[in-house]
Amino acid sequence: MLSSLSLAFVGDAVYTLYAREKVIQHSDAKNGVLHGEATKIVKASGQAKSADALVGLLTEEEAGVFRRAKNSKVHSVAKHATIDDYKKATAFEALIGFLYLTGQDSRLKFLLNERERLCQE
Repeated sequence: MLSSLSLAFVGDAVYTLYAREKVIQHSDAKNGVLHGEATKIVKASGQAKSADALVGLLTEEEAGVFRRAKNSKVHSVAKHATIDDYKKATAFEALIGFLYLTGQDSRLKFLLNERERLCQE
């Protein structure tokens, strides 16, 4: 099994692609505007909000991945994030990476759809 931070590394890429796809579905704006909208979704505070919304929906296995990643020792924190938001964001990304790498595409899609419904972003 990969480390929590490796899962988060992959999850960051997957979630960024998700955010970009979501943004272009609702706008035909220029790239700079699209980037700004996607950034609102993928920033640490947004991911922490998503994590809070989804934590009650997680299976036991998913909750374990989330918990291990949240408790991982991080060596840096994003400029505009609290340590708590950053840890939740890392855990959220690790969960996304775990689901993606284990081929649980329908579960990943379900959680991302629930994230959108619960967070209204």
